[in-house]
Order: sequence, then structure tokens, then C-alpha cells
Amino acid sequence: MSQTMAQLPYHYGVKVRVFPSNQQKQLIKRNSDASRFIYNEMNGMNRELYQLKQVKIPIGIVQQRIQTLEQRLKRPATGISNIHGWLNNNDLDSLMKANAIQNYRSAWKMFHKVHQSGTPIFHRKRTEQKYQTSCLYPGKVKSPSVTNGSVRLLDYQHIQIPKLGRLRFRGIPAKILAKKNEIRIGTVTISMDATGRYYVSLQLASKQPFVVQTVRKTQMTIGIDLNTDNFLTDSNGNVIANPHYYRTVKGKLAKAQRKLSRRALRAKKEHRQLRDAKNYQKQRMIVADIQHKVANRRNNFLHLISTTLIKNHDLVVAEELRSKNLLRNHALAMSISDVGWRTFLGMLTYKADLYGKNFITVNPRNTTQTCHNCGFIMGSHDTHKLTLADREWTCPACHQSHIRDHNAAQNILARGIISR
Repeated sequence: MSQTMAQLPYHYGVKVRVFPSNQQKQLIKRNSDASRFIYNEMNGMNRELYQLKQVKIPIGIVQQRIQTLEQRLKRPATGISNIHGWLNNNDLDSLMKANAIQNYRSAWKMFHKVHQSGTPIFHRKRTEQKYQTSCLYPGKVKSPSVTNGSVRLLDYQHIQIPKLGRLRFRGIPAKILAKKNEIRIGTVTISMDATGRYYVSLQLASKQPFVVQTVRKTQMTIGIDLNTDNFLTDSNGNVIANPHYYRTVKGKLAKAQRKLSRRALRAKKEHRQLRDAKNYQKQRMIVADIQHKVANRRNNFLHLISTTLIKNHDLVVAEELRSKNLLRNHALAMSISDVGWRTFLGMLTYKADLYGKNFITVNPRNTTQTCHNCGFIMGSHDTHKLTLADREWTCPACHQSHIRDHNAAQNILARGIISR
């Protein structure tokens, strides 16, 4: 008996660009709209059910409505489809419905587990489109792979997806194609971004590692201090400059957004829907394309740095950052968002597992204020704490000269080695 996706030890995600026909684009939009509708319908029923249960007086109509909603929420696939017959259209993927229901229930589970993101909210209609389906394998298939499921690779350039049929794609890694008979497909996400580009994201799993563990052990350790002045400074004294991708196009983007706003006002004055206003849509694509290029450049930069750090060091230590708290500082909010710290730390986390290396985060408390040579903490014994303007300082206890960020990186590495 073949293992499920959750039982397989190694997982990997791949996002490839696809090029659908006009008919396939219409099918993607219909499934995206249906997925959003099912999610919102379940959210609406849950909210109504909560309000009705606040009624303490046993009114017959209220009690009957509560029972009806509870029955529909137990089996929402049939309960919602029976009321809204258009959901039974043959163009809609049945597994799309199942994934929309599962995503809503997962949102509630995450709320009960974490209590930070809040209860599920209604998904509003946006330019972007997205829905999820799943790859199923017939019972007669003894060894599931990427070539024999309901979602499968037909060759190196084409993929088969339920309801959509054959799609041309590009961008799948060679290591996936080399092991295609050992890898199976799980959840599949079909999406369109604001620029009109279509993508397919594949959740893959295997019994064997996706990256062959041939990356040699370097016996090297490194600590990194993240900051907005420079992107990072490591414990060896190396400094990587902050490219400021957003700041380089900030003026151009602001000008394009002002033009977009004027075209939106003109369309509203002429009582035209924005989706039918050609000038507005043309300008919206320009704005989206600028933002898309900024995101791509930043992600490429973060991938290069994170991969280099993981491959060249057995242990990488960074400070534990909470970007949500840092963004409350309005003076630094734009710089913090532009640098992409949270994304960078996420990349280091999964790449360390992928390449068999170690990555840990430590509490950043006083890493900047502490002398790595003698352990003296600035702000104690009648001394003043260092400010952001103090880039170099001398320890009053041991008289060791420090470069602020280099000293912090050395303290971070020392804490990581102790806590390892």
C-alpha cells in the first residue's frame, strides 16, 4: 500500500509558469470564483449560526434555522451545491470544492491554535485568481509518480490538469525531472497574478531527498546581524549592501499610481465599471508590472544570499526578528518592508533542512550593546546605551574598539553555539 503525502519524509514545492489558452483562462476564472464563493458561503453560514445562538429565548423558527445551518456545515459540498445549482456545472472541478472547504476549516484550526491572525474573513473579489485542486491516483497504480496521476507531467513542456486539460509550462527544476518516477504530487494551486501571468504550484513528496546530500561539511560557523543600513554583517566582518529595490523605483511607482487614481476617478464620473475602463486597466497593468519586478529582484537577491550562506557553512545563526512589532516604528517601516527580513529567515530555515545544515535563531536582546571581548553591557555602570547613530564604539571596560554590526554578529554567533 502506497504512503500518503503526510507519511512521506521529504517534501518540496515547485512553482512553474503556464500558458493557458483563452478557453482555459475562462475555466480558471470560473473555478477561482467558485472557490471564493464556497469559502465565503461557509463563512457567512458560520457567522449567522453564531448570531442565532446568541438568542436565548427558544423560538421555533430560530431553532429550526440553527439545525438547518448545522446540517449544511456538516456536509457543505452538497448543502451549498443544492441551493446554488450553478456549482454543479461540469466546468467546475469537484476537488476544487473539497479544497475550498478544507481551507476554510484549516483557517479555523489555525485560529484556535495560534490566536493571532483572527477568525476567517470574507475573501473579496480581486484581480488575482486562485484555486486549489488535488492529484488523485487510481487504485491500480502501484507506484505513484508525477506521470501517472490526475495531475501529471506529459513531457518536459506540458502538464495535464483536471478540467483544464493540457497546459504548456516552463521552469521546473532538472532535479525533479531526473527523479520523476520517485516523486508524487499532492495539492496543486492554479493562480493568476495582477500582471496576468498564470502559474501552477505543485506540492511534491518523496521517499528520497530532493537534494542529494553531497554538499560537503565545511566545519564553518557564521553569525549574521540584519540591519537596514547594510543588508547584513557577518561575524567575519563581511558586509552585504542593502540594494533598496523599492526605493529605486519609489518615485516612478508613485507617479504611475497617481495616474491610475486619476483614471479611476474619470471612469467613475462617466459611470463606467473599472473592469470595462480600458485606460484604467492599461495603467493598472503598468503599476502591477513595476511591483512585480521589484518583488522578483528582491526574491532573487534573497535566494542568492541564503543559498550561499547555507552551502558554505554548517551552522548559521541569526537574530530572531518579529517584523510585525518592528513595523510599528513608522520611521523605519518602509526600510524594514523593503529589505525582506522575514522572507530571508524563512529561506534560511527550509534550505538548511534541504541541504542538511543547521540554522538557528537567538534572542537579539543586548547583542548590540554587549562587548564580545569581555561581556560588558553598555547602559550599565553609569554608561549610556548606544544609539542608532553610534556605528563604532570603544568598550569602557576592556578598551576594545568595535564596529557596531560586526560586534553584534559575533555575539549572535556566540549565543548560537551555546544554545545549540
